[in-house]
Amino acid sequence: MKGIILAGGSGTRLYPLTMVTSKQLLPIYDKPMIYYPLSVLMNAGIREILIISTPADTPRFQELLGDGHQFGVRLTYAVQPSPDGLAQAFVIGADFIGDDTVAMVLGDNIFAGHGLKKRLKAAVENAENSKGATVFGYYVDDPQRFGIVEFDSEGKAVSIEEKPEQPKSNYCVTGLYFYDNRVVEYARNLKPSARGELEITDLNRIYLEAGDLNVELLGQGFTWLDTGTHESLVDATNFVKTMETHQHRKIACLEEIAYLNGWISKEDVLKVYEVLKKNQYGQYLKDVLDGKYMDILQ
Repeated sequence: MKGIILAGGSGTRLYPLTMVTSKQLLPIYDKPMIYYPLSVLMNAGIREILIISTPADTPRFQELLGDGHQFGVRLTYAVQPSPDGLAQAFVIGADFIGDDTVAMVLGDNIFAGHGLKKRLKAAVENAENSKGATVFGYYVDDPQRFGIVEFDSEGKAVSIEEKPEQPKSNYCVTGLYFYDNRVVEYARNLKPSARGELEITDLNRIYLEAGDLNVELLGQGFTWLDTGTHESLVDATNFVKTMETHQHRKIACLEEIAYLNGWISKEDVLKVYEVLKKNQYGQYLKDVLDGKYMDILQ
């Protein structure tokens, strides 16, 4: 399976913070925001990843992440000239996807929770076994802002509506999507919405109407954060700091994920430690190498 991170957009809701930099390069506690969606794809076992961003910001992501070898992955880059909808990513990334299945995560989404890795692996398996698409639902208090899923009495998804005035539930579709290879052709044939965008909700609806959309609800024990406002940026930083302090484990430590997956060596991690050893991130890497957390992992 291939992976796509869509890290475009103008970030106007975060002005003046994003007037000279990408939203996805802003810090969430001790890591750039893009580390978090990248960690989701890595935890799903995905190693070939395309980062799509704006013409101005793409070089900045390349400077930060390079070709991804330090994380045991292969990163490539593509430009989205203008923000014409989330589903456009599959048109831009068509050659990258080729005949493979694909997962896409939005660059400003943060996912955390015990058992998340198991859910991700199941979504990959679902797509690779020609069982369609998997999206993740999450309860929100302001459903008018999201794509909302309606369920029947047996808990089966029956409709998806983008930013409804009269929401049929409080469960939104988060910014993490797993698809079989049909998604490329479906995206190419989408008609722009009234706001001139290729809507991800329209794409998901195609799968839903074919009976091929699996909606996994992230319930108690899971956290999903969409960091699109000043307030949510602070909330995300506070959440990550609190969780890391109390659980003594980092969220989205890419070197740790790569090391535990067997993608990079102990020597590779030590090189990063030498650069970062003056701060707590570097010390954490040393503790990982020393096996300090193995009892928690098992």
